Amino acid sequence: MSACSEPNVFSKTKETARIVIIGAGASGIAAATRLLEKGFKNVLLFEAEDRIGGRINTIPFANSLVDLGAQWCHGEEGNVVYEKVKDLDVLDRTGDYVVHFIRSNKEILTDEQSSALKKLTKEFDVPDEGSVGDAFNAFWKGDGHELVPSDSTIAKEAQDCLKRIICSMDACDNLSELSFRNFRNFTDSGGDQNLSWRQRGFWKFLSVLLNASEDQPGDQGILKGHVHLNKRIARINWEGDGELTLRCWNGQIVSADHVICTVSLGVLKEKHQKLFVPALPASKIRSIEGLKLGSVNKFVLEFEEQPVPENIREIAFLWLEEDLKELRGGKYFWLESVCYFHRVDCQPRLLEGWIIGAHARYMETLSEEQVLEGLMWLFRKFLKFPIPYPKNFIRSQWYSNPNFRGSYSYYPTYADELHTGRTDLASPLVDINGRPRIQFAGEASSRNHFSTVHGATETGWREADRLNEFYEGRAAN
Repeated sequence: MSACSEPNVFSKTKETARIVIIGAGASGIAAATRLLEKGFKNVLLFEAEDRIGGRINTIPFANSLVDLGAQWCHGEEGNVVYEKVKDLDVLDRTGDYVVHFIRSNKEILTDEQSSALKKLTKEFDVPDEGSVGDAFNAFWKGDGHELVPSDSTIAKEAQDCLKRIICSMDACDNLSELSFRNFRNFTDSGGDQNLSWRQRGFWKFLSVLLNASEDQPGDQGILKGHVHLNKRIARINWEGDGELTLRCWNGQIVSADHVICTVSLGVLKEKHQKLFVPALPASKIRSIEGLKLGSVNKFVLEFEEQPVPENIREIAFLWLEEDLKELRGGKYFWLESVCYFHRVDCQPRLLEGWIIGAHARYMETLSEEQVLEGLMWLFRKFLKFPIPYPKNFIRSQWYSNPNFRGSYSYYPTYADELHTGRTDLASPLVDINGRPRIQFAGEASSRNHFSTVHGATETGWREADRLNEFYEGRAAN
């Protein structure tokens, strides 16, 4: 699999340079397809999973396809995912809708109250320092008072509920650890923020990048022959200025001139000390240790027919103080971090729920039967209408998977304390002549579009373009 070592690496060209991409998620696929497009010939992708796609995981379910990972195209303007598919008629607009906030005594807040609470998640001002939690609490007591329910009991329940919802958007365990930079540094793409893929799933986007079958998630398209599945990398030796040596867990040795590392931030945090020999530079380590990969999981339930009344699209949960106290002392304590359930676009018999943080990680340790038992209890506790036992059920487990260790990244206040960020994570390791040796891509390395597929895709292209510019520059000289 590896080519013979050459005495002078700088004699390499696009046709002979050996490039290994670690990880075949959106960023790895974007890098590989761009490199092939630019004329590179010797490009390998090593993927630890038995499939490609990374945190895009479109699977068969309920006689259709569902996404266990990335699900929506977030925005249109300045979104490379949208730009790739906008003329293919594959996206549907979600539009505006009312979230039904329901208390644990089955009381449903009025439409006026619900609309005000939904508006609150978008209108509070983020400061130039400190945590988002501090800013939210200040806004709740100050400028946001007109939107806060007048009943102080309901207001406290709503505040806790909205904090969970914001945490689900940003993947943090709690708002007190979420840095203001998570908002300040992120650039929203204008337009509809939740464009759905109908029944094709997010795989449709990857199939466009790969020129692969949209009906067969996993089809490698133009990367056939370049992708090697079930190949977990145990060590990357980048000592000196010559070739790099990679050792797979099965003992296989591979030589390369360039490595593009696209593994998740969670894997980097857990493995970087043993993965890289010699150790990474201090600035790189600070960024890996300072940033965080959060835990957000989803539940998908299929019914014979949709049990939720037609006028209800999304349900959020408000816990009465006495009910919450009782919950925390029982076996269903993890249900406190279930944020909401909603219908699934173009899938009329499905109901999808979301859970965050430490309780999401605990949920992953339970059996599917135990998880479903808890969810059915939750439905009985909150809803006036009956929810029957589902026909099919599936949940995601992103944290317990050793090839991911989480869902998507965020800036914690700890990164502020370390004075580090995504630029340090994205910086390549180069030799004394500026040749990129180890490069880093993936959503966590995106400065302005982190936590998104379009951000991950941009970083793959960024690193492919970096290599192309290096070789084009050498050819010009």
